[in-house]
Amino acid sequence: MKKCSEIMTKNPVCCLPNDLVSKAADMMKSEHVGSIPVVENEQTKKLIGIVTDRDLTLRIVAEGLDAQSTKVETVMTRKVVTCSAEDNLQKALDAMSENQLRRIPIVDDDNKILGIISLADVAMHGNHPKRTAAMVKEISQASGA
Repeated sequence: MKKCSEIMTKNPVCCLPNDLVSKAADMMKSEHVGSIPVVENEQTKKLIGIVTDRDLTLRIVAEGLDAQSTKVETVMTRKVVTCSAEDNLQKALDAMSENQLRRIPIVDDDNKILGIISLADVAMHGNHPKRTAAMVKEISQASGA
């Protein structure tokens, strides 16, 4: 079984809690990603949250908030499920399935962001097409189903 470090996208683009939501959305668009890890500061890269395209849809657009004046910290998820670079891929897959996550940040012992594993990474590099298909099904089910 591969390690998370072998599958993850390294050095993902990150934003800061005081960044505007519109900046996070622009980053998602330009980087072609559905989530942006939120770090304490550019120096430590300590992960403190994550903001997803779903967060922007449900917490900004659906609530009628202004993306040009709302800060990322207002909409980010603070309790982030993570794995370490040395964890085997199965641990990440299990965490993604159990928590219905489409992506999982990879951190070091100091919670510094090292990378991120998305369903696309698993599909392209995981060499487990049946497991990937089952995982997508599990993640996509409505909560409580």
